[in-house]
Amino acid sequence: MTPAINLLKKAKVPHTVHEYTHNADAESYGGEASETLGVPPERMFKTLLVALQGGRHPLAVAVVPVSHQLNLKAVAAAAGAKKAAMAEPADAERATGYIVGGISPLGQKKRLPFFIDATAATFETIYVSAGKRGLQIELAPGDLLRLCRAETADILR
Repeated sequence: MTPAINLLKKAKVPHTVHEYTHNADAESYGGEASETLGVPPERMFKTLLVALQGGRHPLAVAVVPVSHQLNLKAVAAAAGAKKAAMAEPADAERATGYIVGGISPLGQKKRLPFFIDATAATFETIYVSAGKRGLQIELAPGDLLRLCRAETADILR
């Protein structure tokens, strides 16, 4: 079990865990998950950490579909910061307790500002990392928003 799965069980949130064999040579963790599980990339969401400048918080979490890229200006504005850049992998791992490629939005070590792209609400369920490469969780976007105390925002490029 991962902290993400444990959190869902404790909160009694309906979810499904999907496991697949991770290929270490895969170019994109999210793309690999989407293709291997046969899930449209618009429903497979990746968890990204951004470093913020000129705001109240040094880091924030952004969750976007693997089919798109994050708009750094949009996430900075949503977080009330002047500027955003992708966080260093070591900083992301330290803040979340997960390794890159397996960072779940659920069960992170530190509470950070959290933004989920508004397109998530267009689906009955979405997929996010379960906290380990080769492991995904399918759940309702509303449950993810509530558990992460997240805001929705238009943060796609």
